[in-house]
Amino acid sequence: MKARPKTTHPQVRDYLKIVEWSKEDRCYVGSAPPLVGRCCHADSEAEVLKQLAVITEEVLALHVTEGIPLPPPSAGKQYSGKFLLRVRPEVHQALDQRSSQARESLNSYCARLIEEALLQ
Repeated sequence: MKARPKTTHPQVRDYLKIVEWSKEDRCYVGSAPPLVGRCCHADSEAEVLKQLAVITEEVLALHVTEGIPLPPPSAGKQYSGKFLLRVRPEVHQALDQRSSQARESLNSYCARLIEEALLQ
């Protein structure tokens, strides 16, 4: 009996797969946004990536079978470095005051705060 070739949905590779260490769970966890959030875990990055490949393929197949529109691909997405952020007026005021005190532009000040928060 011949082994059936593994079929891979042609769009599986078009979706970003993220593997990250979870201090809380003390293991690696995986997600494939925007298809699926944190969905698997293992002791090694390689094992999580294998699980993500299977899960992503299953989710894509389900979308196709059920006629659910696929979200836009996330792998290789290009970013301009610009985005619009809406905040309450009092937050805007506080950011402006603090950026002035730090002698930075509002843009530079907010970018630095975001970078510091993400890199902690």
